[in-house]
Amino acid sequence: MRFKHYDNLRTFSLVARHDSFASAADELHLTKGAISHQMRQLENELGFAVFRRLPRGIVLTQRGQELLAASQSAFEAVEQQIDDLRRRQTRALTIGVTTYFASRWLSPRLMEFMQLHPDIRLRIQPMIDLADLRGEGVDLAIRWGDGAWKDVVIEPLFACPSWPSGNRAALKAVEDHGFEAAFESFTLLHDRDDSQAWPNWFSVAGLAFKKRTDTLIIPDPNVRVQAVIDGQGVALNDALVGSELASGALYRLSPIELSDYGYFLAYGVRGETNPDIEVFATWLKSCS
Repeated sequence: MRFKHYDNLRTFSLVARHDSFASAADELHLTKGAISHQMRQLENELGFAVFRRLPRGIVLTQRGQELLAASQSAFEAVEQQIDDLRRRQTRALTIGVTTYFASRWLSPRLMEFMQLHPDIRLRIQPMIDLADLRGEGVDLAIRWGDGAWKDVVIEPLFACPSWPSGNRAALKAVEDHGFEAAFESFTLLHDRDDSQAWPNWFSVAGLAFKKRTDTLIIPDPNVRVQAVIDGQGVALNDALVGSELASGALYRLSPIELSDYGYFLAYGVRGETNPDIEVFATWLKSCS
């Protein structure tokens, strides 16, 4: 026979916590007689006693203790689920990306996700430094590089090899002076001080990388692209600058590339309780 009176079970948990019908009645704004009636109704349905009535109070029976442990665990699980559902309703899923990736790859695809999952609210947070995800309130970030990061949990999104790009004058320097001599004269644009992208590329190209002073740190990828177009140096770019290549604003300076570079999903802590993170990550991977 199925159990029916779950409201009585909730009252039972409250009575057991107070060890008193009267105290439970005060909290529920009921009479002591009403609480006593509910407990009798509960025991009749269960087929066993949950309390022993004493001259001065009540104590749980053995079966009552076991029922209390089971019911408290169940109620706590339900309350936790309710809290999670409330948070999901009021809190957006925050995705950390550079403006470069957002405008060139993510934005044109977002409408599809919103149509597939209208119940998930997204917040796209432009970021330059994608290191402190938890501190920035980011649920999931998309990083560029070779994936060799220790500060976050990494999952490949898609490969996007990186290669040197420059403007028309830089291409002419390569054509006039040769590959190695031209690169010795170029100012190298980096995304951060500790970046290993250029040293990695020089190694793949079979060239010695010497520590140099003619470097320029430009963390924002879109600003870096414009700096290359303006002739401030050369940078490592990828296929997302396709429109600049097609227009002749940028040129690929070498066929040699960093084939293991690309875009990666970065989680502050994998296994977060918000299931929307996995939904969005799965969708991203289906688009790549």
